[in-house]
Amino acid sequence: MGRCLQLAKKGIGTVRPNPSVGAVIVLNNKIIGEGFTSPYGGNHAEVNAIHSVNNKELLKNATIYVTLEPCSHYGKTPPCADLIIKMKISNVVIGCLDTNSLVAGKGIERLKKEGCSVTVGVLEKECFEHHKRFFTVQNKKRPYIILKWAETLDGFIAPLTKSEQKPIWISNSYSQQLVHKWRSEEHAILVGTNTVIADNPKLNVRSWSGNNPVRIVIDKNLRIPLETNIFDESIKTIIIIDSSTNKNGSVDKISGFKYHIEQIDFSIEIAQQICEVLHKHQIQSIIVEGGKQTLQTFIDANLWDEAKIFIGDNKFQEGVRNPNFKGTLISEEKLSNDILRTYIND
Repeated sequence: MGRCLQLAKKGIGTVRPNPSVGAVIVLNNKIIGEGFTSPYGGNHAEVNAIHSVNNKELLKNATIYVTLEPCSHYGKTPPCADLIIKMKISNVVIGCLDTNSLVAGKGIERLKKEGCSVTVGVLEKECFEHHKRFFTVQNKKRPYIILKWAETLDGFIAPLTKSEQKPIWISNSYSQQLVHKWRSEEHAILVGTNTVIADNPKLNVRSWSGNNPVRIVIDKNLRIPLETNIFDESIKTIIIIDSSTNKNGSVDKISGFKYHIEQIDFSIEIAQQICEVLHKHQIQSIIVEGGKQTLQTFIDANLWDEAKIFIGDNKFQEGVRNPNFKGTLISEEKLSNDILRTYIND
């Protein structure tokens, strides 16, 4: 199962809205086949693992390990449970149950009905953690939300003023590259109006290889100039505006097939409404990168799952204070002269 989890990580960022599953086939304590979920529309992990076994006769006496309950319904591909049965694999070991209502025990039920021996709950906690994005969407009807910011030793995330429209870096180049890796793994990235106006970010993947995240921009009154990078039409971009903004025709100034305008009521439950918009767009996970007001909005609504905070080795003396939040510290690591702390929301 540990090897299944290693394999499953290879699909992160390419398989959504499917879960990124890993599968291993074992005979006489030897791995004879393995696979992970293909990009969306392709084979599931179990199919790829079975296809990797040259001599299919060996499958009759083999055990298949899989991080998530095999599917039992038709989607882009046929049910994996049916293929396991067809190949006469008699032993199935599952990391955790699938909470998707289309599966939710039906895969296990089908396997047992056909005489398979099924074991559930091997490295269950680790498998559930790995599939956290998928489970959050299924169970909470919102994306998995990661807060991310960098702060100075004296607790500031930005200076009060600056002379150029570009970021003033607090973290080092290693931390910045890691952030781009995260961008390649998560479905979307979200920022507020002031961040775009102050920094003119591209919000793409540059220092890593992978897919660009969908850009989510909160722009209540459409104040962001059209010449900024978020309007370059290179990436799908969702602009969230106030429901009253379109009354004066302001939305007409935005054109381009990659732009999606979504309206919410900024007077109530902003974070919850944003989550509903993102769920409608089938966004599975987001990184909320700021600024402070945007981060605090999600914190105050208790709509976040994980926080990743870089602490640089510099000081501003004055500036924009870091967000106020409470979470459980689960890890702390050094990245050269930076410290990265990761928290989870209890």
